[in-house]
Amino acid sequence: MAVATLHAAPRPRAYVSVIGPDAAAYLNRMVSNEVESLPVGGSCEALLLTPKARIIAPLVVCRRGEDDFLLVTEPVAGERLARELVRARFAAKCSIEPEEHRSLLVLGADEHVSSQHELAFPNRDYGVQAVEVLDADPPEGSEPISDDELERLRILARTPRLGAELDDRVMPAEAGLEERAISFTKGCYPGQEPVARLHHRGHPNRGLRVLALSGDGLPAYDAELTLEGKVVGRVTSAAPRPADGVVALAYVRREVPPEADLLVDGRVARQLGDSGDPATLTGSPRP
Repeated sequence: MAVATLHAAPRPRAYVSVIGPDAAAYLNRMVSNEVESLPVGGSCEALLLTPKARIIAPLVVCRRGEDDFLLVTEPVAGERLARELVRARFAAKCSIEPEEHRSLLVLGADEHVSSQHELAFPNRDYGVQAVEVLDADPPEGSEPISDDELERLRILARTPRLGAELDDRVMPAEAGLEERAISFTKGCYPGQEPVARLHHRGHPNRGLRVLALSGDGLPAYDAELTLEGKVVGRVTSAAPRPADGVVALAYVRREVPPEADLLVDGRVARQLGDSGDPATLTGSPRP
């Protein structure tokens, strides 16, 4: 079920354009997802990786024209994204430049809302139907949503964030990004070999899980999770729950049973299943 009322909030972003006759082919050999076949007006999620498959930047790739792409990423990644693409461009005929835009996240929005804007794309980060529109004002009748509420929804959706869940210690599969940001049928790109090797020959030793903690204090970043006295994971994000307690996102070792209660700083951390948390978004049911 979609949220009953539209909720809108500005979304901090950085933007890099790739424009020119070789733009599509160049991007296709640089990022982890298939972008050359995107229709004009289409978008997809992708990753720019190091050769060892460490994440430089999570992206949304928007095709504005046959030879015109806009890359949307986190603010901390914008400068490095542009620099890495320029460094590897060589003879590719395309310009790579930062752009200035405003992103507005609209929770509960559908295709009708998207169609009213020149550039809009789906946003899967919060576990509810949502779109992100550029250079637009909030829809009439929409309500604001707090940063704490957005963070709680992101955690419940197990969406990794650069600088929290995503850093140079993490492979894409560990962060749950294979399905949404990686193509295993496209051509080569930096980091493809270790990504494919892990996908076809093994499995990640850890993955993201959602935890519920009692009490009001938020656990520290990288706080250790233990089971029977052994360290089995680390906390990466945390946010208050509407009624009481805390919800957290953490990397937990694969062999840890999903029903096991863990400890963090002496507090019990109960693992939540895929259904997440029964709490609501400003009075509206979660999907």
